[in-house]
Amino acid sequence: MSEVNKEGTKKTIGTIVSDLTRPIKNHKGFTIWILFLLTVMGVGMMAYVDQLANGLGVTAMRDYISWGLYISSFIFFIATALVGMLISAVLGLIGIKWITPIARIAEMIALGFAMWAGLIIIFDMGRPDRALNLFIHGRLQSPILWDVTVVTTYIAISVLLYLLPLIPDMPFLKKAMTDQAKWKQKIYKILSFGFEGRPEQYKSVKKLIRILAILIIPVALAIHTVTSWLFALTPRVGWDSTIFGPYYVTGAFVAGGAAVMIAMFVLSRNYNLKDYITDFHFDKMGKLLVLLMLVYFYFNINEYIVPGYKMKAGDDHHILGLFTGHYAKMFWTVQLGGLIIPIILLLFRRMRKPLPSLFIGIAVIIGAFFKRYIITIPTLVHPHLPIQNVPEEFHSYWPNAWEWAITMMAIAGAVLIITILAKLFPIIPIWEIAHEEGITNEEMNKYVEES
Repeated sequence: MSEVNKEGTKKTIGTIVSDLTRPIKNHKGFTIWILFLLTVMGVGMMAYVDQLANGLGVTAMRDYISWGLYISSFIFFIATALVGMLISAVLGLIGIKWITPIARIAEMIALGFAMWAGLIIIFDMGRPDRALNLFIHGRLQSPILWDVTVVTTYIAISVLLYLLPLIPDMPFLKKAMTDQAKWKQKIYKILSFGFEGRPEQYKSVKKLIRILAILIIPVALAIHTVTSWLFALTPRVGWDSTIFGPYYVTGAFVAGGAAVMIAMFVLSRNYNLKDYITDFHFDKMGKLLVLLMLVYFYFNINEYIVPGYKMKAGDDHHILGLFTGHYAKMFWTVQLGGLIIPIILLLFRRMRKPLPSLFIGIAVIIGAFFKRYIITIPTLVHPHLPIQNVPEEFHSYWPNAWEWAITMMAIAGAVLIITILAKLFPIIPIWEIAHEEGITNEEMNKYVEES
């Protein structure tokens, strides 16, 4: 029996379609939520217009700390986006069945955060009108060109990996959503691509999904590895590391896993999908997150114990600044509250229940965000040459209101994409759930053809 149905009774295709399309029709609180996100984005847009008009001088970034909250947020967004590959590709290809109700959620998160990651780079540019020069005059030796290439490729494959599994759901949506707006029905008709539920069509969709799942794995690994190389290919203390590639990738899985855990709770409760996203799924996701965090914890130990043991000139200022200096409170809060304590808590079954999982996921995602800040800023505060003959404000950095407003705009924008997708399409694949319930293609086709 499928894990989505633990009541001992087989769900009919009609029940599944009704359960999974009901949230699309329910608009309770939707308008207020959209207005909230648009308000946050509006404030951020006003801050960006001012920054665009007056230059990056309106931010707290200066000559020495030239990478601030924007770049650390870019790393965080790219990291969170990798969860689509982890859930849909890696776990899907090895045949893990419990991911079925959450795979589309992971892809929604991947799309939302990956799309806004590229925009954050634009926010960090004083002259965004020159961004096109990267493609016109880009050099193959530049890691920045590599990063742009893999980011756009990842977004393209993620879009396809989200849309392809939607195609078999379109006939059900066209039948169930006849009382909805005409433009919605038109979207469902277009995205069905003539799908009629024939066995060869299902076979083709599954084959294409498998091909994309295989393709996205090296692209996803490249996207965060190349992002790490933007740092690691410099000789700066704190970034001059040979393990930054796997260090970033494992950290990305942790951030993305926490984001999925939060989304699982919010969507299952708000959309009344507790029969499909059950305690079983939270338990499995909690175990997966523990595994990911243990691997990430191993890389954290490597990243700090090796330079800390040798304490070469330059490394000592950086390490002591993190362990006991200006950044110590943030560093230890991130390590303890965002990594070590969540690992310990998730080892207990009761903490892998939905509500505890929500709070643990929030702690991990906040820790992941500020972890990127710690990776980016302290290194810039300790340049090779002494900071002298400059104003005092050049010696330190903390994001100001403009940077926070623009960053919150990006976060709200990513959440807005997820929200819109969740209101247009089922967040759980109808046809895959039906197959897990033992419903045949013929039964599904008969349901669609019934008037």
